[in-house]
Amino acid sequence: MSEGTDRLADVKGRIDAAARAAGRSPADTTLVAVSKTHGADRVRELLAAGQRVFGENRVQEAEEKFPALKAEYPDLELHLIGPLQTNKARDAVALFDVIQSVDRDRLAATLAKEMEKAGKRPACFIQVNTGEEPQKAGVLPADLDAFVATCRDTYKLPIVGLMCIPPVDEEPALHFALLAKMAARNGLAQVSMGMSADYETAVKLGATHVRVGSALFGSRPPLHA
Repeated sequence: MSEGTDRLADVKGRIDAAARAAGRSPADTTLVAVSKTHGADRVRELLAAGQRVFGENRVQEAEEKFPALKAEYPDLELHLIGPLQTNKARDAVALFDVIQSVDRDRLAATLAKEMEKAGKRPACFIQVNTGEEPQKAGVLPADLDAFVATCRDTYKLPIVGLMCIPPVDEEPALHFALLAKMAARNGLAQVSMGMSADYETAVKLGATHVRVGSALFGSRPPLHA
């Protein structure tokens, strides 16, 4: 077994244990393998081990890696988990199966137009800034219900859930519990929360998707200037 295969087995085992401890079915949590900055060869290693759901932060990087991999593995599911600029919305709709970072009205409107043009409707999560951090993307909790309604009623977007990235210096469980509560209040069945350091906590609090990078791929290679 390769190192990547070992890491995948370990993460899946931890998800299973956390789910069972919370009285949940392990099958109710999808592992999104975050492959940003890692090459196609590393992705292919996990594909060979059975992983099929991957997450990328940047449209351009995903465009370089994933079209060929999707041709090889038609059941590969690709999630955009990073911020999306409106001028990249068309490319995102074309390549991604799920867009987890819908966070403002202008982006929602642009995605709706591009989906209409493309005849393709990737599932969408609304990103919530649960910590109300000024430097971070996401809808503020107080504005969420109205934004969900706008996305559904005005733009007819296929909103399936909520996503958050808690502040690094706060207890993530508080943010995960808040996100799950907001999702339930809006009739949304899916919550994407939890990363390498805290995905087990997220699973216990109801995560349907966890976004795990370094625990699967190791530390990221340095970015080239």
